[in-house]
Amino acid sequence: AARQIYVFANAARLGVPRAADVVELGLGFLRDHAWLPDGGYAMRFDRACRPTDLTRDLYDHAFVLLAFTHAGERAAAAEQLATIDAIFAHPGEGWNESAPTAMPRRQNPHMHLLEAVLAAAERFREPIYLDRADTIVGLFMDRFLQPDGPGLAEYHDDALVAVRHAGRFVVEPGHHHEWVWLLDEHRRISAIFGRTARDTRTAAAALLDFAERYGVRSDGIVAAELWSDGEVKLASTRVWQHTERLKAMSRAGTTEQRDTALATLWRFFEGVPPGLWRERWSDGFVKGDAAPASTLYHIACAILELHPASR
Repeated sequence: AARQIYVFANAARLGVPRAADVVELGLGFLRDHAWLPDGGYAMRFDRACRPTDLTRDLYDHAFVLLAFTHAGERAAAAEQLATIDAIFAHPGEGWNESAPTAMPRRQNPHMHLLEAVLAAAERFREPIYLDRADTIVGLFMDRFLQPDGPGLAEYHDDALVAVRHAGRFVVEPGHHHEWVWLLDEHRRISAIFGRTARDTRTAAAALLDFAERYGVRSDGIVAAELWSDGEVKLASTRVWQHTERLKAMSRAGTTEQRDTALATLWRFFEGVPPGLWRERWSDGFVKGDAAPASTLYHIACAILELHPASR
């Protein structure tokens, strides 16, 4: 629901008819059904909007903050940041995975929390959000990014030490691409505040090189998972890995690399009715596969990155 608010808030800003009505529908769901009496938002619901899983998930709450930000809900965004700090604060570093707590800890919720606080910093021009962004970029450099590989470890123990299997750890090329874009956003938004961001350019270049070298086939298809030594762990993939590659190439690649990434992404939209897409690739496109509603968020992110009117 939060990601749909993000999509339609931006659609409304670009003049898409009735998009603002969808934003209000989503905000009403969060306010009237998803919010729990003791704070935070439930994780899953039945068709009558009754909570079926009361777990409060950091990943979900990061997207709620992103939704409030793009909907222009300043007070709700501030309250959401305070809620995240109150519910998910870890006694060591970073934020807990969920409440109740769960293992392993993942870099992914932290990555999307970075996305949300950067957006809030730019939208509301309040330093507290950039302060949180600086903290998460520090975690990226000091904990998530591993010196051997190089690679971004997906899974960690309670002390944010990478979980390894026979010395190797799991990486996702799509998240490498996503971080390349986010680190560039961190530098850009830090400059708006007159701050000098921590220098992450070498790390971002290493992420991009690793993802492109080991995670992208000759035809441009991006593998879902690798081992840190470059061996493919899961070759099947979804459309979102390709939207994130396009965003990364828009910021850190050449014009030719960006256009190549766009051409590969476009293959997911060929041969289907306008407004739809092929969700999954596994030795060819998978027919009849259900597409999660969350995919629209990734597609919107790619459109907004390339569309001049979105600036």
